[in-house]
Amino acid sequence: MNFRSVLEVDARTSNRLRVAEQPGLLRSIAVFFAHSGDSWFWAMGLVLLWAFTNDAHWKKWAVVLFGGVSALAVIVMSLKFIIRRRRPEGEWGGIYRNTDPHSFPSGHAARAFLIAVVATALGPAWAGILLWVWAPLVSLARVAMGVHYVSDVVAGAIVGILVALLGLQIYPPILNW
Repeated sequence: MNFRSVLEVDARTSNRLRVAEQPGLLRSIAVFFAHSGDSWFWAMGLVLLWAFTNDAHWKKWAVVLFGGVSALAVIVMSLKFIIRRRRPEGEWGGIYRNTDPHSFPSGHAARAFLIAVVATALGPAWAGILLWVWAPLVSLARVAMGVHYVSDVVAGAIVGILVALLGLQIYPPILNW
């Protein structure tokens, strides 16, 4: 199997998972999860968490996650700039298509999996479990809404996990819940 045929299988599989043009509950759920991994949402949430909590554990968690998400953004955007794979054709996600026309790797998938790994290492067990359920849903929703191919989100997940594990080597978990 050559590279072109792998890309064709990827495009066909991604298209089968697509619900962007199909009104209904499944599309609404996909929209919710597709947006729940937005960088602005997480940045704002982490800043608010840091600003309004008096708990040192949550403050540190917010700072570490914010730093990890920021570093990851630089890595993902660099990879996107080097690879330059166009997003799948479609109408949904105009803001993503206009501000970032490249799809590989998925920044949302990378961010979601980085957050899940860091939460597992630094957060309470319930947060890690919840975020490990959420991360694949974000990734699948990005494909379902037609802004990524399956390979984009798989690569994004791998990048996010690797960056998180590297970051945890630099900043080892010392928090006790």
